[in-house]
Amino acid sequence: MTLDITLEDPRWVSLPPLAERAVSVTLAHMGLDAETCEVSVLGCDDAHIAALNAEFREKPTPTNVLSWPAEELGAEVPGGTPLHPEPDFTGEIPLGDIAISYDTCAREAEAADKPMADHVAHLMVHGVLHLLGYDHIRDPDATLMERLEVEILGKLGIEDPYRV
Repeated sequence: MTLDITLEDPRWVSLPPLAERAVSVTLAHMGLDAETCEVSVLGCDDAHIAALNAEFREKPTPTNVLSWPAEELGAEVPGGTPLHPEPDFTGEIPLGDIAISYDTCAREAEAADKPMADHVAHLMVHGVLHLLGYDHIRDPDATLMERLEVEILGKLGIEDPYRV
C-alpha cells in the first residue's frame, strides 16, 4: 500500500501507525488488495481543516475529517453498493486524499470519553469509506456506511461508536 502521510501538526506523532492499520484493515474488509492502493493523509490542525472545509465545502468551520476521492464511485440507488475502484495504467488504484484535524479529534474523543486512538481509527475508516464511494447523506447510505464502519472497527478491536 502506498500511504503518503504529511504531518503539519507535530501533535500527530501517533497518526502514521494508526492510519496505516485503519486503512489496510478497511481495504481488506472491502475486498481490495492494499498493496495496490494509494491514499494520501494530511494530519493538520483546526485552522487548516477549516480553510479546506471553506474552500471545498463552503463551510468555513473546522471539522474532524475531510475526504477527496480520486474518482466518483458512489451508488446511484440509495443504500446501494458503490462501484469498485479500478487500477490505473500503472496497476495502482489511486483512492484519494484524507485530511484529519488534531484539535477537533481531541475534543470529540474527550467529549465522548473514548481513547483518542480509537476515535482517530474510526475517522480514518470513515474517510477511506468516503474514498470508496460510501456516503451518509441519504438515510439508506448512512445505514450501510455505519454498518461497515462498525464491522471494520470490530476487526480493529474498537467498540461500536454508534451504540448508545
